[in-house]
Amino acid sequence: MLYPLPAVMVSCQRQGEAANILTVAWTGTVCTNPAMLYISVRPQRYSYPVIKETGEFVVNLTTEKLARATDFCGVRSGKDTEKFEVLHLHEEPSQFVKVPGIAESPVNIECRVTQVLELGSHHMFLAEVLAVHVDEAYLDDKGKFHLNKAGLLAYSHGEYHGLGEILGTFGYSVKKHQKRR
Repeated sequence: MLYPLPAVMVSCQRQGEAANILTVAWTGTVCTNPAMLYISVRPQRYSYPVIKETGEFVVNLTTEKLARATDFCGVRSGKDTEKFEVLHLHEEPSQFVKVPGIAESPVNIECRVTQVLELGSHHMFLAEVLAVHVDEAYLDDKGKFHLNKAGLLAYSHGEYHGLGEILGTFGYSVKKHQKRR
């Protein structure tokens, strides 16, 4: 019942095979230093042995524009479908892993698996973040990244949602108001 969740597309690839994309909603940050994240995947999924064998994947953040592709990659198997090709997505070369990112994604996070925790229905891939690539379209003239302008996607109880209006910023609840003169 911890909803909403980020809906991300995870790319993976075995050497000599086409890259695949799976949708994952069970993901998140684990640690800042060293930078680490996790994804949880069912062992029955086509991509599971690919990630387990290669120890590499790329987390690609999703947007409202990528909602259809996000859903498609969650319901179609890479065993039967070359998802990059069918969805007209473009492979973005990675810097430290042999797995491509998705060029249409505003953020690509290159990951190397450090541990696999077999937890039951899903196994958790704990991974070190090796690199983060951002779409320069969301950088302002000072180099600040404005990810929220990308129209990020969330998943809640079988539905995809765009993230709504800003309700506050970190610390706004305790921020002291300056007196006007």
